[in-house]
Amino acid sequence: MPSMLDAVVVGAGPNGLTAAVELARRGFSVAVFEARSTVGGGARTEELTLPGFRHDPCSAVHPLGIGSPVFRTMPLDRYGLEWLHPRLPMAHPWDDGTAAVLSRSVAETAASFGPRDAGTYRRLVAPYLGKWDTLTRDFMSLPLTALPRDPVTLARFGIDGLRPATWLMRRFRDEKARALFAGLVAHVIAPLGGFATSAVGLVFALAAHESGWPMPRGGSQSISDALTAYLKELGGAVHTDYEVKRLDDLPPARAYVFDTSPTALARIAGFGGYYDHYRYGAGVFKIDYALDGPVPWTAEAPRRAGTVQIGARMEEIGAALDQASSGTAPRAPFLITAQPSLVDPGRAPEGKHVFWAYGHVPNGWEGDLTEAIERQIERFAPGFRDRVLARATAGPPELAARNANYVGGDIACGAARGLQLLLRPKLSLFPYATPHPAVFLCSSATPPGPGVHGMSGHNAAKAVWRRLRATAR
Repeated sequence: MPSMLDAVVVGAGPNGLTAAVELARRGFSVAVFEARSTVGGGARTEELTLPGFRHDPCSAVHPLGIGSPVFRTMPLDRYGLEWLHPRLPMAHPWDDGTAAVLSRSVAETAASFGPRDAGTYRRLVAPYLGKWDTLTRDFMSLPLTALPRDPVTLARFGIDGLRPATWLMRRFRDEKARALFAGLVAHVIAPLGGFATSAVGLVFALAAHESGWPMPRGGSQSISDALTAYLKELGGAVHTDYEVKRLDDLPPARAYVFDTSPTALARIAGFGGYYDHYRYGAGVFKIDYALDGPVPWTAEAPRRAGTVQIGARMEEIGAALDQASSGTAPRAPFLITAQPSLVDPGRAPEGKHVFWAYGHVPNGWEGDLTEAIERQIERFAPGFRDRVLARATAGPPELAARNANYVGGDIACGAARGLQLLLRPKLSLFPYATPHPAVFLCSSATPPGPGVHGMSGHNAAKAVWRRLRATAR
């Protein structure tokens, strides 16, 4: 290791690894330090239940990963990353045995909503179709770290997206479209009526039509492993089992980049109460299942879908989100579930399956949501419990113990609501900067926020290399 590194990165999650790769690609010397024994952060794969069953402890489906502007510039396929697409990106079952779907096809998606809303949906997404690359590059670079490539489309998206999702859903006349869109918004674990929540739903819908909602072969660990292998080829170093408690624990460097929560950064760097205003959101209660067969969905569409949203009506979904955000565990939680082994049979022994589900709960909640979650699954897949071979549960305390960025079980590393959805961790044009000129933040607590897309790391790396070049001059 050089006596003085250009940059040290703390935390080997997707954003930390992306920041390290971006700096190494520009010729800077970089080393990454990770407290756990393996890299990955929120993108890991482990045997959590039984031997041979490979589960993703957090992220499993990656609509923003395959479409990430920065991942698309990297040769990650050379290091084993292969995207697998289910026949349907997502399905949303109903109590009557039918389901709405989010398909690669706009026509198929619109048709699943029924004749009264099909045209409304097509008109909603039409202005953005075929513009995913420039839209995501512009949207995910906010605050602007580069000039917009398509300012007209970005402005139009802003007009649609900055409104609360409840306003946008008024365009639909029937419940299927409203419920599916409400479920899309719920992926950021925030009440439906919040600022800019329409943008969340639109991004997830457009991602399905443009690139799908794929899963990496072998699990989410494949993303982290590919980034690590690429970094090492570029000359970067990765050190695991290295917990950082103070800046003095790290080797000398010209810049320090933290893929951590703002709380942890303030503690390590001695920033006192600099981030005391930052708020963490609702947590999740997650269950990983080893199953004796596929989930016995009543509706046909969920049997083909990589992701299944569970929450029949918009009002039911909204109530569950409001309860979790206000300190009450929902009796009928909204669930996001994933079925990796439908598209990647190697994730489980022959004939068996892995299945993943989580519901929203209050931050730091210490209860057990297993019964409520399985009651919701049985509602749409009678006999599900009969197929369970083993389960691994993790509430907010367990999730926070596994990943320090999940403060109180908040997998978004900060409440994605109000202005904090877009302007995080502070109201600033320079969100990656900190009180120390050589210390930067690159976690999902910075724009563009949650998701395995690496763009927070990319945007932070830009700020870092500009500083390094300025100080060199």
